[in-house]
Amino acid sequence: MITTLLRRGLPALALATLPLLATTLPAAATPAVPAAELPYTSYAPARPAAGAPAAPAARAPLPLFEAIDLIPVAEERREGYKRDLYKHWNRGLNASDGCDTRREVILSEARQAPAVAAGCKLTGGVWVSPYDDVTVTDAAGLDVDHFVPLAEVHDSGGYAWDAARREAYANDQVSPVTLIAVTAKSNRSKSDKDPAQWLPPAGGYHCEYAAQWAATKLRWDLDADAAERQALLGVAEDCPNTTVVYEPAL
Repeated sequence: MITTLLRRGLPALALATLPLLATTLPAAATPAVPAAELPYTSYAPARPAAGAPAAPAARAPLPLFEAIDLIPVAEERREGYKRDLYKHWNRGLNASDGCDTRREVILSEARQAPAVAAGCKLTGGVWVSPYDDVTVTDAAGLDVDHFVPLAEVHDSGGYAWDAARREAYANDQVSPVTLIAVTAKSNRSKSDKDPAQWLPPAGGYHCEYAAQWAATKLRWDLDADAAERQALLGVAEDCPNTTVVYEPAL
């Protein structure tokens, strides 16, 4: 299970699987570069379950500005939204491990792995919540956030999806950026807001946040409204080295 799931918590390992997709900075230059300008590549490498069809190849890296330009602009449509239209959490990538998608994500993002007891009960472990840069030592203090919230997905094109695609989004572990473990406090603060309404308290995470938001919208062929687009472009102005790579969802 640990081999299957460790995809977020060890970024160096993840980048090693796609060496051409990462933007790197010479070690000697690192101390002189402000955090907001450090290069960052958001990408969604496929990790299909055994026997699943191969996913489409990842796109070439795009500057953040160009990635944002690829997101169609449209008015939001909230009509008909119900959270339970997006079935979660399902049995996860490994149906035999006793862990649902939520717990698999928490396990995959642990900086120090917790003990796993029967019924996927987690004790111990260490996590760092990217939204607020808070260290968490109890899995009960974590929420698993849909990077693009379910209501925002619905507003941006999910209203036209069938039940299977909604469930696929709500439990997407094929991409390492659709779901993220964060403090419950930061997740409640974010709620269903888009970047025009909310950005993470950790300012050094804004470039990565915008890149992962864009990657998720592109992966799932979702729209952005005008205010959301402008907010993303505003963040991108401070992120000249940030690039985005994504794979379209099957």
